[in-house]
Amino acid sequence: MSRLLFLTLMAFFVLASTGLSAADFTQFRGESGKAVVAESNVPSTWSDDSNLLWKSELSGRGSSSPIVVGGKVFVTAYAGYGNPEQPGSQEQLVRELLCFDLANGKQLWKATVRNQQREDQYQGFITEHGYATSTPVSDGESVFVFFGKSGVLAYDMNGKQKWHVSVGTESAQRRWGSAPSLIMHKDTVIVNASDESQTIYALNKQDGSVAWKAEAAGLENAFNTPLLVQVAERTELIVAVPWEIWSLDANTGKLLWFTETDLDNNVSPSMVENDGIVYAVGGRSGGSIAVKIRVTEDVSKPHVVWRGTASSYVPSPVYFKERLYWVSDRGIAYCINARTGELVYQHRLDINTGGGRSFYASVMVIGGKIYAVSRYNGTIVYEPGDEFKQIAQNKLSDESMFNASPAVVDGKILIRSDSHLYCIGKK
Repeated sequence: MSRLLFLTLMAFFVLASTGLSAADFTQFRGESGKAVVAESNVPSTWSDDSNLLWKSELSGRGSSSPIVVGGKVFVTAYAGYGNPEQPGSQEQLVRELLCFDLANGKQLWKATVRNQQREDQYQGFITEHGYATSTPVSDGESVFVFFGKSGVLAYDMNGKQKWHVSVGTESAQRRWGSAPSLIMHKDTVIVNASDESQTIYALNKQDGSVAWKAEAAGLENAFNTPLLVQVAERTELIVAVPWEIWSLDANTGKLLWFTETDLDNNVSPSMVENDGIVYAVGGRSGGSIAVKIRVTEDVSKPHVVWRGTASSYVPSPVYFKERLYWVSDRGIAYCINARTGELVYQHRLDINTGGGRSFYASVMVIGGKIYAVSRYNGTIVYEPGDEFKQIAQNKLSDESMFNASPAVVDGKILIRSDSHLYCIGKK
């Protein structure tokens, strides 16, 4: 049996045992958080009148991204409080997990969770993202959601709650609320509860019990989703914190290594990895760094490949063909040489920023093109390469805010706003 056939069969058996399909989109930014989807049959242009397959009204707002499992679309939202158009108090705050049919957009069910613990007040930076910011994750049998101080919950595919656990009820000094999304490693759900308890948890997916936890004061203001990287025989869980990058053993939570960075103050963008090199951007003043993980017995000394000054405050980068791409919250498209850290270009997009942050969503490479969802000015599609070449700007008649990164499956793009969920595909 050839090695290629063996690996193909192994991948098939893994998917079959978990209930997942190769076409599913099960976590924030897709497989391994890479934000690269090979599908080439996805449209690059759309409007209210073209390539819009369906749209469904959402009963609440949110910055979380949709995921797709087994022909079902899952997305979280919040309602009752934290909406200037919907006066209320924290006693009325609810979180929701909504399930839609991918084929037609029909809402199949909604699970509602009342506020379990007083949240940070709706003011300042929390008004930028609200109370449903963490993207769910699924293993094909359950859907797991993170609702900040109200905890982590597991549901079956029909909306029945399986378990509910708290991961802390504290608030960081700035009171900016919760942001990191969930990921899975083997039979555990990984939770960066930096705001709630300055702790990373690995919860057993069957019952929510704690497999391990790693507590550290340095996790405060680490708002990014951790990254899983396979290195030789071990799996590393990597998280960016203010001024440093940490790597933990994904099976035990033990610290493997750390390195100093210029990612200061707070770190929101998630990292990406290619060929054992981890790329990180972020911080208030900002910076960027590439770190090579050493495949040696002494894993405590990673190698810094380069350091740079280009940065992003909220949106995350994507790695594609030896380049890093992202669009910053202020609407500047960056291209960085991933081998050297050299700035290839920075291009200010021709959009109305309104004097505020024009992007919260992270870019994705879909079918060899870059898609960047802006908050109020539609989705910018442009070519990868060493010059900025815009293909399209696709705007819908929805005037609410678009904060979420898209999901892509079966030739369809799923985009959510504060008011609707959209399915875009070739008609």
